[in-house]
Amino acid sequence: MNKTLTKLFIAGLFSLFAVQCQTQNSEIEEDNNNGIFYAPEWSKNAIIYEVNIRQHTSEGTFAAFTKDIPRIKELGADILWLMPIHPIGVKNRKGGLGSYYSVQNYNAVNPEYGTLEEFKTLIKVAHDNGLKVIIDWVANHSAWDNPWINQKPEFYKKDSAGKIITQFDWTDVAKFDYSNKELQDSMSAAMKYWVKDCDIDGYRCDVAFLVPAKFWQQTRKKLEEIKPVFMLAEMEAQTDINPNFQEYFQNAFNANYAWGYHFLSHEIAHGNKTYSDFLLHMKNNYAEIPSDVYKMHFLTNHDENSWNGTVKEKYGNQWKKWSILNYTLPQSFPLIYSGEEANNQRRLEFFEKDPITWGDTSLYSWYRSMNNLKHEMDCLANGKWGGKTEVISADTSNNLYIFSRKGSKSEVIVAVSFSQKVEVFKSKLDFSNFKEYTSEGVEISDDKFTFQPNSYVILTKKN
Repeated sequence: MNKTLTKLFIAGLFSLFAVQCQTQNSEIEEDNNNGIFYAPEWSKNAIIYEVNIRQHTSEGTFAAFTKDIPRIKELGADILWLMPIHPIGVKNRKGGLGSYYSVQNYNAVNPEYGTLEEFKTLIKVAHDNGLKVIIDWVANHSAWDNPWINQKPEFYKKDSAGKIITQFDWTDVAKFDYSNKELQDSMSAAMKYWVKDCDIDGYRCDVAFLVPAKFWQQTRKKLEEIKPVFMLAEMEAQTDINPNFQEYFQNAFNANYAWGYHFLSHEIAHGNKTYSDFLLHMKNNYAEIPSDVYKMHFLTNHDENSWNGTVKEKYGNQWKKWSILNYTLPQSFPLIYSGEEANNQRRLEFFEKDPITWGDTSLYSWYRSMNNLKHEMDCLANGKWGGKTEVISADTSNNLYIFSRKGSKSEVIVAVSFSQKVEVFKSKLDFSNFKEYTSEGVEISDDKFTFQPNSYVILTKKN
């Protein structure tokens, strides 16, 4: 997704596409698939690491990144999400190197990144280190110099004058027309290729909601015939304006973005929204998606970093509080973006080479600690595997949010302060068997918790 779409999300993007999504879903014939494709079990307590190949190393290649895989594994990541690996269009290109999301050829790798064999080596090294790999897939549009433009112009949406259209200010891409069955088959075939021939483990699907749900359902079925895959959708449920959103989670996607939560979190961090807004979001958001669907929570990603600000810009000294919630809220599927763990404080250029500066390891222990917590406590597992959540306190009089997660083998209590002053919480619950996993600004004595502004604590217990 590029700059314009990111801004539109904040302004309520989905309302613009309610009718379009419903129309698109009717363009694809029904598929009588009664099977249910749940997330593979290997993802049940996984942390995902987003890889920006262009910027991750000074070389910007598959081979250079492959050397970093053991470190990322040691950090505690489980799934590598590679941003688009395909050749980038030249015609109407933005900037010097173009957008990753302007795909010139769906069956090739970007020669700037290396060769197909080097890509396959990356996959093998990741698998040898116990990591899974998903790649970014751009099904909504292609580059203007993709061969399909000339060979298969019927694959593309056209205006009343018969001219192929673009969307928003995405002048470097052309919009596909999913009423065309041959396009559906061709796109599915390309997705099958990377799973079958390169042994990838699934896809992160760009602006998934702009492509009909039934295409994703039919393609997921074909992919599952090869191997179990994991599917992440760049979308978020919006019941009120797109009543068909549930179709995307029926035999298509296992996870979606927590966009609304993310935008709200940095608004709260800047004082533009309140604790009451947070509680309302908690109430409404979880009512919209099935319990087995993961919600990807993040402090940053490629869009947010480049267009909206660094972690420091967005959260200041409150980032740890929001990181804790990202790891512990129900259905949470936490994301780390390239360089986030190295305390990257630059907005990386989107269309140019702008390599991450490595060397700051001061945050590594934080991410290792949070990843270990996610792995070791079964109550914090993703989706349906996670434990039961019970809110202990959601009192707007003191702005303290306290909840527990209970699994068969563990229990976690999380308490965070949204207050700008010292607050005290008294409870009759017995916390004596819990250990303090991490905290900042919280003093615990007997049944009393004293919270400094924006403080937090995590208590753990293994059964």
